[in-house]
Amino acid sequence: MKAPQLPPLFSALATAGADPYSAACAEARGGCDAGLVTYDIAASQLRAAVVFAPEVPLREAMIMLPLCAVGFQNAFGALAPPEVSLQLEWTGALRLNGARCGALTVSAVPDDPDTIPDWMVVALTLTLWSEEEETGATPDITALSAEGCGDVAPVDLLEAWIRHTLVWINRWTEDGVKPLHDEWTGLAHGIGEKIAHAGMSGVFRGIDEEFGLLLQRADTAQIIPLTQILKDPP
Repeated sequence: MKAPQLPPLFSALATAGADPYSAACAEARGGCDAGLVTYDIAASQLRAAVVFAPEVPLREAMIMLPLCAVGFQNAFGALAPPEVSLQLEWTGALRLNGARCGALTVSAVPDDPDTIPDWMVVALTLTLWSEEEETGATPDITALSAEGCGDVAPVDLLEAWIRHTLVWINRWTEDGVKPLHDEWTGLAHGIGEKIAHAGMSGVFRGIDEEFGLLLQRADTAQIIPLTQILKDPP
């Protein structure tokens, strides 16, 4: 398998079966440069993680999760058959033709919303093939091969994800939040539907300017900040 060819300022590190997310966090703690992409491609799964060095407080830097999600959706859309639909959940989950096929997660140190993080890692997990797809036992979970995307080369998808993510980083830097906000909203799964998160339930009405979840509960609206979905690094 060829090594991924990444844009300038990004570098690739294969983890040879080890968890790329854990590897990226370890490299970040050790002071690696931003733009490191750790990855592992197996027959059933693509896993990757990107190290960032935010220059804004964590509550603003959290935009990297939806930004990377939009970057992935754009990359996938460029490589997959046109009839396949990929949508994004606010929590980072990826839905392929309505069923979950993977997720993006984010970690940062320190995790104080008002502090600029020393580093941030956004990780991707994508199911390429699963035994469950042959039994139909998990209709809400799918894989690329089950949705007619088996010919999409994982390394090509990884390369395209980083390229499209870089495009969105540049656009966010130059044009602000609105273009990304509009793009993400058009790709979101579940807007207008009842959802539950962190012990609260209500109708998902959209996102605010910092990508906080707008949850309609009876006669009141509540904003759940994106920092609530931070994952503790290993």
